[in-house]
Amino acid sequence: MDNRPIGVFDSGLGGLNGLCALRRFLPDENIVYFADSGRLPYGAKSRPQLREMAKQDLRFLSSFNVKAILIACGTLSSNAGDILAGWPIPTVGVLTSSADWMRRLEGSGPIAVIATEASIRSGSYQAALKEACPKREVVAIPCPDFVPLIESGHCSSKDPLVCDAVARYLQPARDAGAEALLLGCTHYDIIKDAISRFLGPDITLVSAAESGAAALCSRLLKEGRTGGSGETRFFTSGDSRSFSEAAALFLGRTAEEVPAGSVPPEPLPVPISLDHRSDAPC
Repeated sequence: MDNRPIGVFDSGLGGLNGLCALRRFLPDENIVYFADSGRLPYGAKSRPQLREMAKQDLRFLSSFNVKAILIACGTLSSNAGDILAGWPIPTVGVLTSSADWMRRLEGSGPIAVIATEASIRSGSYQAALKEACPKREVVAIPCPDFVPLIESGHCSSKDPLVCDAVARYLQPARDAGAEALLLGCTHYDIIKDAISRFLGPDITLVSAAESGAAALCSRLLKEGRTGGSGETRFFTSGDSRSFSEAAALFLGRTAEEVPAGSVPPEPLPVPISLDHRSDAPC
């Protein structure tokens, strides 16, 4: 039994998919969620910037005496894997766990991965998938417009802007006849209906967010370090009211508005309080 919280962080709303998966697998865990919205989008940052930001995000969550950290961010998982692996608190990223998930899929045809520009530029997803699925062709596609669209509220599968972006970016996956598509950025789960509609029902979509959450839960269960009261605490380095409203809508909960405060460069995040209800979707 270990009642210490699990830390989860992402650049914004995408990591909430990982949080929801954690809640499904281990509903009693205490969770501290950090959205580094003040520095969104991560995908446009340089590798040195991302590596320093990874350390800052890890330090912030570590201050809550967390027992483990889910890095619900494909960009940091692919650009700072060594930093995450060497952290004194156990961490699980979404890159290795999602590649392991892809390894289990049947078939021998092409597979595709979509992620941020920084993730694809690093080559980490391509290398992990080639190692996991050596006989398959890997199609890697950067999708820089997805995160800004999602964070600005364009999430519907019928939204013209979303449909246009999906068609522009995912045509190579359709042309290649990809049998499976890895959603390498956790934000992309939010528009997976639009992605599935464009690619058709025969392609398998794999969520990096759910893969990472499942890997972390398996580790905690194996080590006997589960336990808690189901409490969730939210923090953001960006505008607290905007994140609170967006997160509440995503999670189906009632948000308690917190006045936005100034954010130091480190950053020291502003707390967001969301009412936790046992009947909420997550």
